[in-house]
Amino acid sequence: MDLNKRPENMQRITTIELANKFIDEQIAEVRAQVGDKKVLLALSGGVDSSVVAALLIKAIGKQLVCVHVNHGLMRKNESENVIKLFKGELDANLIYVDATDRFLDLLAGVSDPEKKRKIIGAEFINVFADEARKLEDITFLAQGTIYPDILESIKQAEGKKAVKSHHNVGGLPEDLQFELVEPIKLLFKDEVRVVGEALGLPKNMVYRQPFPGPGLGVRCLGAITRDRLHALREADAILREEFDLNGLAGKVWQYFIVVPDIKSVGVKDESRYEGWPAIIRAVNTTDAMSATIEEIPYTVLHRITDRITKEVDGINRVLMDLTPKPVGTIEWE
Repeated sequence: MDLNKRPENMQRITTIELANKFIDEQIAEVRAQVGDKKVLLALSGGVDSSVVAALLIKAIGKQLVCVHVNHGLMRKNESENVIKLFKGELDANLIYVDATDRFLDLLAGVSDPEKKRKIIGAEFINVFADEARKLEDITFLAQGTIYPDILESIKQAEGKKAVKSHHNVGGLPEDLQFELVEPIKLLFKDEVRVVGEALGLPKNMVYRQPFPGPGLGVRCLGAITRDRLHALREADAILREEFDLNGLAGKVWQYFIVVPDIKSVGVKDESRYEGWPAIIRAVNTTDAMSATIEEIPYTVLHRITDRITKEVDGINRVLMDLTPKPVGTIEWE
């Protein structure tokens, strides 16, 4: 049996009852796989890794060691919120690693999206290996891999190219020293959320805004620079704040900003001003395999545009991406 292929007769998880059955099955499988060894979890704080963390805590308790890596590509205040939630409220065994310079130095001058993803994925493993050497009996690496990650990273049929490599699939080194633990890798995103609810995770975590493993690295298009990355982070924070204030956060599945490495001429303080565009992406989906565009009221768009162009240094235009998936992917890179 292909362990990366979802069985044709696998029932979709749409109810808490089905989720509880899935959880019981995975707990048994994890215990059989891990035994009394320790597991290192890449905990981003997103839905997928959070569900894996809750499931593994239920399965093996303190044998789980969670590592949150700040690669410098997080959203504004993201790492601070992860630490507060998991360490402060969920009492997780959490190690925090600030590897900002380490990642950004490796990514300097790299513009190809696939190369960026693989650099980020490989460096994640290097960071975890460094942390594992400080601990004892770490032989397993847990990941929040889900089924769309696999589908989009492998060739679907002969002659077709992979849509893109995910850092937790296409970016893993061939000489990986850990055995992988991936309890939700055959689930779609909507199923992961049902499992999260069954595990008792708070709704604001279960329905949290999706965030790619490479973070803002695939939203700061092209070669990443620190100034453009900072502008992206600030613009994205404004977008999320305005969606919250205008009741859109619960209606739109995923919304974010991308900032490409191009500049256009603008006017600021009655002088020529060259700046980057901030591009809004807002989509709805159930399984992340296809997506539709969410219509945003013009009054909200005008407010977002006004705030970003006034408050974020380096951005002088705000655009809207109206492309569904397919033909576009949800992320730009």
